[in-house]
Amino acid sequence: MYAVFRTGGKQYRAVKGDVLRLEKIEAEEGATVQFDDVLLVGEGADIKVGNPVLSGSSVSCKVVRQGKSKKVPVVKFKRRQNYLRQGTHRQFFTEVEITSISGSGAKKSSSADKAAPKAADAAPAKEKAAPKKASSAVKAAPKKAAPKKAAAKKSPAGDKTATKKKAAKKKVAKKD
Repeated sequence: MYAVFRTGGKQYRAVKGDVLRLEKIEAEEGATVQFDDVLLVGEGADIKVGNPVLSGSSVSCKVVRQGKSKKVPVVKFKRRQNYLRQGTHRQFFTEVEITSISGSGAKKSSSADKAAPKAADAAPAKEKAAPKKASSAVKAAPKKAAPKKAAAKKSPAGDKTATKKKAAKKKVAKKD
């Protein structure tokens, strides 16, 4: 029998006798901890899935040890800003051994249950698809009839510089 449970913002797959490293839990070594956020319990083809949690299911664990993981370098760096900060970080963890998994509660998932929702979902999808096609045809018609925009005018600054250059050439021509 296996279970998927949630603790410390993460999900873990557990089998009886497994040793897992979890996010730090406030418990002494040798203490028994129970997790009630069980998402799934399975044994062979018999699988119970929660929505989102199985009520009445739990995973019991024995705390083996508390500790810190290896040092991880932390670097904050912004180029061309003369900014560099270097440090390290050690994450706390709790190592637990799974002692028991109790699974009761939600309905079993089977191929018959999976097939029925798919058929029900298929019918509304067809109904939704038809209106989308009609609305896209309505949107396409006004786009074809839209008038073209007039060409952009030149900026007044561009016209003045062209005029000055012509005038300068004429003056040079008169002096020669």
